[in-house]
Amino acid sequence: MRTRLPLRAAIAGAVAAGTVLVGPAAHATPPGPGVTARLIAQKTVGDTDYTLREITIPPGQATGWHYHDGPLYAVVKSGTLSHFAATCASDGVYPKGSVVQEPAGPGNVHIGRNLGETPVVLEVLYVLPHGSPFSEDAPNPGCPFE
Repeated sequence: MRTRLPLRAAIAGAVAAGTVLVGPAAHATPPGPGVTARLIAQKTVGDTDYTLREITIPPGQATGWHYHDGPLYAVVKSGTLSHFAATCASDGVYPKGSVVQEPAGPGNVHIGRNLGETPVVLEVLYVLPHGSPFSEDAPNPGCPFE
């Protein structure tokens, strides 16, 4: 379930309290050309890694199909993110200022796409088991798009 939250402060507070993009895997769908990630902050507390990254998705590109081993929270800084579940159906359209929440686990395979004309820039907080990759690549579940 993806949730829109009204405050970017929730993410900033989580990073302060606890204070990516797609990793390689066989038969995975890689991110599109020009998709980049920049590390902002990173902290490990106990068995949990908290990492804040800025992800940029150029117009017409996508993250590739993937899931996360822990929850992810993002703020859309610019552009509009179109989010799709493994059913191929849109499960959210997030314009600038929106907060996106992605649940953990292989049952939550998804893709983020930039269907607009301006870059999508996301500030993303990963809350992951220590040592986990930012994401786990997954094959296209049969959707007519990558």
